[in-house]
Amino acid sequence: MTSIAWIGLGNMGSRMSAHLVSAGHDVRGYDVVDALRDGAASHGITPVASVGEAVDGADVVILSLPKGEHVRAVLAGEDGVFAHAAANTLILDTSTVDLETSAWCHSEASARGFRFVDSPVSGGIQGAEAATLAFMLGGAEADVAAAKEIVAPMAGNVLAVGEPTHGIAAKLVNNMMLGVSILAMSEGAQLAKELGLDAQSFFDVARVSSGDSWALRTWYPVPGVVPGAAANHNFDASFSAMLCHKDVTLAVDGAEAAGVHVPAATLIRDQLQRLLDDGFGGKDCTLVIRETSRDGSVDGWDGR
Repeated sequence: MTSIAWIGLGNMGSRMSAHLVSAGHDVRGYDVVDALRDGAASHGITPVASVGEAVDGADVVILSLPKGEHVRAVLAGEDGVFAHAAANTLILDTSTVDLETSAWCHSEASARGFRFVDSPVSGGIQGAEAATLAFMLGGAEADVAAAKEIVAPMAGNVLAVGEPTHGIAAKLVNNMMLGVSILAMSEGAQLAKELGLDAQSFFDVARVSSGDSWALRTWYPVPGVVPGAAANHNFDASFSAMLCHKDVTLAVDGAEAAGVHVPAATLIRDQLQRLLDDGFGGKDCTLVIRETSRDGSVDGWDGR
């Protein structure tokens, strides 16, 4: 049994950490939201009142946080991981952050005698619930090997991507590609409708043809076609427009820094931004199908 401190018990963290409990680990969890700590307790996580209390005596610390600024604060804050964890503790960051923050995490952790692996995930809430997430691990070879054993109960695939920051780099590129897939899927679904095609019939064609994608099979943006798609539930978020916009923006920023032109990614970023501007950042990212509509109406969405 490993003693694990889990920081961040939101939609992803609450589900992921529960699998570690089921695997026999002792998990102490902290979140700034009281209700999330209470909810995690029902899954066997021991809720604690601070980051310091969570990491005290822990063998492993795992972060699942919204943004890079939160990761930096949790690690280096007065009550943070660096101030309270034991030397040589293994720290895994499953958050999606910018490349600069990930590089900072590695260098600062190493300077203080900790081991750090950037450990972002792909698969969304469904994957977190089903323990089928893909983990992308970046760091020193021995640390990545140790991380593989820890994340296995939460994962369908565990991929050692390379050196420090390569895990988060892979995640950002992957999510940029997901954003472009959502764009293509949305335009295709709406065009099929306008051409008079039955939604299920067209989906059946695309699913076994060159229009296929993970997004299409999992998140098709028309109600009644794919079980579990947000379109079946008024586009309540599985992967929110706000978080998708964040990830695509980070990827576009990385592309600009590398001198790579990504016009399709820039377009989906801007379409997601319009959802945020109109107050729909909490809705599912597949609501970008609104951008294809003549009048802004979307099948399965009440406009609110």
